[in-house]
Amino acid sequence: MSILFSKNFSTGSFVRPQGYTFPTGLTSGVPFSIDYLVVAGGGGGGGEVGGGGGAGGYLTASGVSITSGVGYSVTVGGGGPGVSNSTGTNGNPSVITSVSSTAIGGGGGGSSNGNTQASNGGSGGGMGGFSSLSGGTGTPGQGNNGGGGSAAGPPNYGGGGGGGSASAGQVPPNGSSNGAAGAGTANPLSGSPVTYAAGGIGNRYNIGSSNGTSGSPNTGNGGGGSQTGAAGAGETGGSGGSGVVI
Repeated sequence: MSILFSKNFSTGSFVRPQGYTFPTGLTSGVPFSIDYLVVAGGGGGGGEVGGGGGAGGYLTASGVSITSGVGYSVTVGGGGPGVSNSTGTNGNPSVITSVSSTAIGGGGGGSSNGNTQASNGGSGGGMGGFSSLSGGTGTPGQGNNGGGGSAAGPPNYGGGGGGGSASAGQVPPNGSSNGAAGAGTANPLSGSPVTYAAGGIGNRYNIGSSNGTSGSPNTGNGGGGSQTGAAGAGETGGSGGSGVVI
């Protein structure tokens, strides 16, 4: 039986959606098994031709033994904020204490401003544009590497996309509009297949500036990098999506 908890970050409380119930008829101290999904918060996108934030670490298992009557602490990691003109903030970890490994927060996306490096994480952040640096490194078994940046050239080179759970982020080819993000992974434990832990896209240098797109709550998706049309314009990368524990 799957039991979904979503954290309300404004109140700090956990909410169990309608239709999810606790198992009944259990005797204290009796072992039984569960399936779980643990996803950390996604990394924030980088500012100014920013790389995409890396996806939060993705962990799932079936038939894991736990004991009724024993308290297990659940931590759901928040997403990392996007920033302006620098590397995005890493996401926060998620874990079921004594049951799962710790899912590591996604790495923040890099920035072309000062050539600030993308961060490592559950999945690594993508590097910003106008750079030959590599993206951040992902954690084996939880995610993948972020894509590298594009070297200086025509003004429509995108930043590297953040690596998702199922695949690495991509270095943008010459003339592309953005760095493709690593794909997420579909998981049915919420009651229907939902895709979790996708990287954020890297953005580009283009006429006009825009903030990056934020990852959806309770997905662990990385935030998108920001687009800029002028150095130091102050646009902000998107925030990473909060994680989830099911």
